[in-house]
Amino acid sequence: MTCLLDNTLVGEPSADRAVDSPPACRVLVLGVGNVLMGDEGVGVHVLRELEKQPPQGVRLLDGGTGGINLLLEFDEVCDIVLIDATRDGNPAGTLTFLQPRDAGELPRGLGAHDFGLKDLFAVSALLDQMPSLHLFTISVEEIRPMCMELSPAVAAAVQQAADAVQSLAHDLIP
Repeated sequence: MTCLLDNTLVGEPSADRAVDSPPACRVLVLGVGNVLMGDEGVGVHVLRELEKQPPQGVRLLDGGTGGINLLLEFDEVCDIVLIDATRDGNPAGTLTFLQPRDAGELPRGLGAHDFGLKDLFAVSALLDQMPSLHLFTISVEEIRPMCMELSPAVAAAVQQAADAVQSLAHDLIP
């Protein structure tokens, strides 16, 4: 039996040799939001659209309102493509792409989740697990509790966002 302990193979005759290969690096596409609050769940709606024709070589994850539990998904991830709603003052359905370098560069109006995405990525950085972040936001104007449908303007942006994520995912995969 072979085990990996501190980058050293244990249990083989060459147990004193270090492992030369780096850990696997993955791309995670993460749609977040609460689908029970109308437009606030648009990130999950985009993810569902992507599931119809998944981008090759990436992992799709419905992050819902997972909060800090999503940190467990960052292991061995080099790039995260995040899709979320934002209340940024732009007209509903506006698609924006950002590449924040750290949690402080995330937009103020991002998500309405219990444990904020800024907090999640700040903890990730503190644990030295911060992947490169590629952020697609879709502007929303109102949050409608107990409504599972998107407003017409936000629904119209879902396919545009899915296409943009597909294109980016293709560029990120070696």
